[in-house]
Amino acid sequence: MNLYVNGNNIFLMIIATFLTSVILMPIIKTIAVHVNAMDYPNERKVHKIPMPRLGGVAIFISFLVGYMLFANGSVRMLSILIGSFVIVLMGIFDDINPIKARYKFIVQIAAACITTFYGHIILNDISLFGLNITFPTPINYIISIFIVVAITNALNLIDGLDGLASGISCIYFATIAIIAGIISNTGGLDVTLSLIMLGSTLGFLAYNFPPASIFMGDSGSQFLGFIIAVISLLGFKGTTITSLVVPLCILAIPIFDVVLAIFRRLIKGERIMKADKEHFHHQLLKMKFSQRKTILIIYGINILFSAVSIFYVLGDNQIAIIIYLILMVLLLFFVLRTDILFDHSHKKAKGKKKVK
Repeated sequence: MNLYVNGNNIFLMIIATFLTSVILMPIIKTIAVHVNAMDYPNERKVHKIPMPRLGGVAIFISFLVGYMLFANGSVRMLSILIGSFVIVLMGIFDDINPIKARYKFIVQIAAACITTFYGHIILNDISLFGLNITFPTPINYIISIFIVVAITNALNLIDGLDGLASGISCIYFATIAIIAGIISNTGGLDVTLSLIMLGSTLGFLAYNFPPASIFMGDSGSQFLGFIIAVISLLGFKGTTITSLVVPLCILAIPIFDVVLAIFRRLIKGERIMKADKEHFHHQLLKMKFSQRKTILIIYGINILFSAVSIFYVLGDNQIAIIIYLILMVLLLFFVLRTDILFDHSHKKAKGKKKVK
């Protein structure tokens, strides 16, 4: 495995951004308290005491430090920096004084347009199970914008438990770096971004793993989602990572959770963006798992999905398919046994009445 990316040692990249993030976090925490960027507990949230937000600002600054030290300047990189700044700035305002969902959506589209039209980070074609599909203009632009906005929101929606969004993001960044090392494609911008973001996010996770002392807020969850989306689009440019299988597997849990949340709310006749306590991690908490055990279970599932993508890239499709099918059966069983899609509370209540 090549330990260098564009002449930079990968461990140095991770350690430098990690230390920057670790050093910045207490400073950002103090600022968050001072400007009242606090997350106060309510009936929907798991934490019991007010928590400072803005952890995403420290991640973003660490990302900028990593860029200045290890990344090469280009139009693509500039578009990512501008789009990221727009997302983080909106997140900061939202962490201090909540912004309506429709305005956040507009800003997300604007940031996606910057990377798509200015940076030309576009999904032009994909290969899936031997089929090659090419997207004509302007369909390719529309799909690219949709991917960025969708993944940005996916990470934002699952950020409901200490260490959840940051841990899943770290697994994603690490998997991309491992795959790049396996196929000797360590010169791409997607690999550089993944390593920089891995160190920056791990530094935050040191403070966010249960019990957390700071939250990333919208400034962090939306920034992580935005960067993950951009890396996914950049990854399609590689000669081997041209399939939807890799990013879909690595992001399986966030995508799974968001899709079920949409169907759950449609079934109940609720607004799609309405917050609730029926997400994947909430179901595990209802099963009497502690926050820490819940997080570790989700990490484990995500690592297995990442293993599927790694085996797929290695060309060992049989093992990848077996692991994937096992995970799908387990997730289907989980859906049927919990309230993540259908409300079973009334059935449980009837059962208790019959026992009496």
